[in-house]
Amino acid sequence: MTRLLVQSPDGAQPLADLDTLQVFTIGRASGNDARFNDPAISSHHIRLDRTAQGWTLTDLDSANGTSVDGLPVTGTVPLAAPAEIVLGESVVLQFTDDSAPAPQAPAPPVEASEADVALVRAMRTRTEQIRREVAKVIVGQVEIVDQVLMVLIAGGHGLLVGLPGMAKTTLVATIANVLDMAFRRVQFTPDLMPTDITGTEILENDPASGEKRFRFIKGPIFTNLLLADEINRTPPKTQAALLEAMQEKSVTVGNETYKLEPPFFVLATQNPIEQEGTYPLPEAQQDRFMFNLWVDYPNEQEEELIVKTTTVTSAEKPQKVVSRQELLQLQAVVRKIPVSDHVIKYAIRLVRATRPGDEKSPDFIKKYVSNGAGPRAGQFLILAAKARAVLEGRIHVSCADVARAALPVLRHRILSNFAADSEGITPSNLVERLLQTVEQPGEGDY
Repeated sequence: MTRLLVQSPDGAQPLADLDTLQVFTIGRASGNDARFNDPAISSHHIRLDRTAQGWTLTDLDSANGTSVDGLPVTGTVPLAAPAEIVLGESVVLQFTDDSAPAPQAPAPPVEASEADVALVRAMRTRTEQIRREVAKVIVGQVEIVDQVLMVLIAGGHGLLVGLPGMAKTTLVATIANVLDMAFRRVQFTPDLMPTDITGTEILENDPASGEKRFRFIKGPIFTNLLLADEINRTPPKTQAALLEAMQEKSVTVGNETYKLEPPFFVLATQNPIEQEGTYPLPEAQQDRFMFNLWVDYPNEQEEELIVKTTTVTSAEKPQKVVSRQELLQLQAVVRKIPVSDHVIKYAIRLVRATRPGDEKSPDFIKKYVSNGAGPRAGQFLILAAKARAVLEGRIHVSCADVARAALPVLRHRILSNFAADSEGITPSNLVERLLQTVEQPGEGDY
């Protein structure tokens, strides 16, 4: 039996049995076979047709578009079960065929409450507000802003790499202000000690009893958003002081462990050109960072606007858009959003394709890569895809969300070899080739 299911907060619900139909239309207008009163859905959005070769899907010039398994639809495309159909990035349908071998199971129900779902639905508008507030200080860099927000909502940490003067520090401070987070900045230098970050114990005299005792003085790591500026300029022992805090969200000094108040994030910056006197981050520590974000030059129009707006007095100050409590709620919602097996298979397929020892990895990976990404990359791909969906006000995740997160998640987890370096091939180039090479799972994979 060929069926259409619609994804809802309570799980996949039946929409239509297609076995007895030749045509099935979906839209907002009253003449359609299925109607959705969602502003993202056009009056006549899509049409399904039964042909001798099987079902096809036609996008009826919808305003907000249609995708099948993460790929945008233009005109008419063949439809093979199982398939995920997304209308206007708002309504998610599952096209299934019970007679097909081992069909993909519908995604498990969302465990989020009605308040959680309402918060996610409102996030598309909130995300636009955040962009507008950040734009009062930062010109351009919209994709970097979105990626930093993805890191924060997913509860990860980010490494910003860019040349001097790219407003990396200003960007982080502005986002902290807009998200109502306590912000601290530490300039990493060769003489910085671990206790300069975590804090230290001092011996003091109690005037009442006359006894001496130790008192812990908290360091700058006790904040919501810590900016580790030029993290590669400090020795490894100081870099390592961040490891426990990043992973365990706690700090141990002496015999005492102190919990960090949530939310807690580390955003670190690096200068990619000046390597003299620096201490490159070891692979184990790089792997702790969810995203590696490359902050590039602005385009000509943006650079003109930067000079114009930063050489005069500006009265515009960014306003708070999301509270700390709402940010914590969003982090919890990200963990509750379900992901179909189809999307997880695609994420794992991408990660395994980076490993030259895997029999299914492409030839160019075997030629240019010495070590690929570990399992943490797959976890971060799914979390980042969920965060992208939340930012766009969706409670479903598609393969397109995974593909958009692949570059910042994978490029610092792929170690290229001498052959790649000699030909000027970077890990970013390899990830882009992987996205063109690795196919999404098909019916035969289930």
